[in-house]
Amino acid sequence: MKIQADPFTKPVLFFIIPSLRGGGAERVIISLANYFNKNSFQSVLISLNDDAPAYEIDNDVKVFYLVNRQKSWLVYRLYHIVATFYRLIKLLRTEKPVCALSFITSANIWTGITCWLTRVPYIVSERTSPDRSVISFNYLHKKLALNLYKRAAAVVVSAKGVQDCLLNDKDFKTLNNIERVANAVTIFKSPSGQKVHHRKFILGVGRLAYVKGFDILIEAYAKSGINDIDLIIIGDGQERANLVCQIFNLGLRERVLLPGSRTNIEDYYSQAEMFVLPSRNEGYPNALVEAMSFGCPAIAVDCNFGPAEIITNGQNGILVNRASISSLADAMQRLAGDEVLKTNLGNQARIISQTNHPDKIFGEWEALIKKHAASSEPAAQLTSNQPAL
Repeated sequence: MKIQADPFTKPVLFFIIPSLRGGGAERVIISLANYFNKNSFQSVLISLNDDAPAYEIDNDVKVFYLVNRQKSWLVYRLYHIVATFYRLIKLLRTEKPVCALSFITSANIWTGITCWLTRVPYIVSERTSPDRSVISFNYLHKKLALNLYKRAAAVVVSAKGVQDCLLNDKDFKTLNNIERVANAVTIFKSPSGQKVHHRKFILGVGRLAYVKGFDILIEAYAKSGINDIDLIIIGDGQERANLVCQIFNLGLRERVLLPGSRTNIEDYYSQAEMFVLPSRNEGYPNALVEAMSFGCPAIAVDCNFGPAEIITNGQNGILVNRASISSLADAMQRLAGDEVLKTNLGNQARIISQTNHPDKIFGEWEALIKKHAASSEPAAQLTSNQPAL
């Protein structure tokens, strides 16, 4: 367990997530922790797994890493369960937060159990399609999640589609504490102006995971017939080897590039001919919002969930039918050959910088947290007469 920062006197907020390694949810929760720490709270950021953060954390935010889960043998899994429970309970009792906010289902479960035991108000947030998380659980696991979500001060979702998915489930339709807060635009430093690629390029950004659909993007690019614009996909992940094989088999080694993660992503957004989001599932895609904020004309697959709530087709971007590689290829070809359309879409896309400005979105989070934060001693001592779960 690592600890940063000095003792504090401000009210404490917990931010709990499975990992800080990288991704949209990790970026959002770190941004929230930094924001609240600059204002009237002391932020405590808790990663259930011990791995290096992918995004910058302010120096005076306290950071705890609970366990190292690199080994998956049964005895280690049992140890991880016990250690996570013990260390999280201990932190709740010693740091005494006025509220805990968790992102992603596994962290939500841990937060719900431990905050229920220590009587700390907690807010959970589903960041992707519930069909892939709580709704897919087995009977007992699902009932546990449902009970913990009902006891939460709020269940926050970033997209209406995520809310509808929860409420369409026969069990989760009883939830009456769902709140919707969109993702804020990430404020990047100004682009450097230094060229990142010697040719014009189409941009994709995200984890190299199956759910992100970069295999769809590569196949659509191959079908599009575009020869004078390359394709660059920024990110790392377990699908890299499969994508490399796909690129090789399609004869695109010189035109489709996988350079890994980049710290100057703002330069790529500002220089790309277009941005394409080919995801099979989303919650509320940060990369799409980021690209649009730079005025990069965007194409997105109309997946569950988020793109249809961000893009009005033909006005500030292009939506294409899911599972239609031909439609995506046609949209890319059309946009590549129409400078007027690119300009118009890019200009309208920039408006998201106002609608999703951090001051607005973080203000919504602040109102929600202050509404539910404990007003007196926040973390009661663990007692033996807890109510039944």
